[in-house]
Amino acid sequence: MQTNLAVVFDLDGTLIDSVPDIAAAANSTFARYGAAPFVVATIRSFVGKGAPNLINMAREHAGLPADLQDEILDRFLVAYEAAHDLTCFYPGVAQMLDTLSAAGCTLGVCTNKPAGPTHAVLAHFGLTGMFAAVIAGDSLPQRKPDPTPLLTIARDLGCARTVFVGDSEVDAETAQNARMEFALFTEGYRKSPISALPHTWAFDHFDALPGLLGL
Repeated sequence: MQTNLAVVFDLDGTLIDSVPDIAAAANSTFARYGAAPFVVATIRSFVGKGAPNLINMAREHAGLPADLQDEILDRFLVAYEAAHDLTCFYPGVAQMLDTLSAAGCTLGVCTNKPAGPTHAVLAHFGLTGMFAAVIAGDSLPQRKPDPTPLLTIARDLGCARTVFVGDSEVDAETAQNARMEFALFTEGYRKSPISALPHTWAFDHFDALPGLLGL
């Protein structure tokens, strides 16, 4: 069965809760520079605009100079690629993906997470074959909220209708910029009130998503 519907997902804060691993990777990296450990909530507040932005904010928070940015980022990316032992699915994600796939949906991932950690965590959870296309934060010159990554993956998936599923201000802005239907997962890394984020639907458990999509 083919629905001609593509469903594209953000990754961190949407399908997976990865902040504990991101914080562990950041702490192991910044410890080399004598920085005090970050609490998980602080790292969560830095997530969403890609690894370079996260490291820039963490470096500034730690009071380290800008000329260390590239070095710290490189070290962090090495640790980050192997960081998935503390990461978990949000409730209902695995069953939801199976339901959408069985209904004939074409699935994709559009994330600002770098490609290495993205593919590593998908492989860790056995999801590599679940997604027809994956665009990561370093796949293109542009990152979300620029609409180019989302529009590119929609074109690559080739369906008549594409819906984007995400959890954050960046995701909501990306969908708005791409003029695409947006399903907001409210239990992720969002900082603003739900009402402040443009969305087509909002949901707090993945059991609800297939019904919202009319499946």
